[in-house]
Amino acid sequence: MKKSLLALAVMAASAAPIANAADYSDDIYKNDHKWLQFNAMYAINEKPQFGSDTDKDHNYLEMEFGGRKGVVDLYGYVDIFDLAESDSDNNNKKGAPKAFMKLAPRFSIDGITGKDLSFGPVQEVYFSTLFNWGGGDSDTNNSFWGIGADVELPWFGKVGMNLYGLYDINKKDWNGYQFSTNWFKPFHFFDNGSFLSYQGYIDYQFGADDTFKGNSQATHGGAMFNGLYWHSDNYALGYGLKAYNDVYLIEDGGTTESSGISHYLSATYKF
Repeated sequence: MKKSLLALAVMAASAAPIANAADYSDDIYKNDHKWLQFNAMYAINEKPQFGSDTDKDHNYLEMEFGGRKGVVDLYGYVDIFDLAESDSDNNNKKGAPKAFMKLAPRFSIDGITGKDLSFGPVQEVYFSTLFNWGGGDSDTNNSFWGIGADVELPWFGKVGMNLYGLYDINKKDWNGYQFSTNWFKPFHFFDNGSFLSYQGYIDYQFGADDTFKGNSQATHGGAMFNGLYWHSDNYALGYGLKAYNDVYLIEDGGTTESSGISHYLSATYKF
């Protein structure tokens, strides 16, 4: 569900400065860093939901990690669903796999070539990949391949952007494209060093056929996450509002709810 917004949060809150130069000809390891955190999450009306009773929630534990080593910029997380209430009828993960994993390695073209490819607001250019793995053979197993960049925008600061082609691993075929962006903006600082941030992401799929491997689907759709978080060196608390439109190219209608609004509550411990 996320995308490296919390990685940016950790980098911003870290006492160790991260170099911004995109020229890696002198030292490809000069931006190295790493981070790990655990998030206790509660999702309210997360989409998609199926069946006549769609007003369902669930809890999960998320191990989230990332960093930079040489030319590799990494973000990922592992979700373990239903630490409690696994048999509740109000749980939209009841009977579903217990785990989900996302891994998003990006490879700096600046670092690989030893050349500073920055221009205008573009700070660094990447060969970008993304992998989504579900908990079973028939669950979501997608890979994304494309190009990305870190872009400096007014007010927001550094924003990650990626444009991918989507390859469905289960069905062994390409299925349109995805544009992803994420941001992290501290906007209020307290005297004790903690701060409030606006952080979020957009994942937007497009260019898909209305029928894929014999199954009807939307040709475009996606989700936008808008989060308000309080950060300290060791902890974070947050609320997120997520808006969906035919998410994962699942068409909304009938007993399927793939569009609408959901809410997320999170408590984080940073390692």
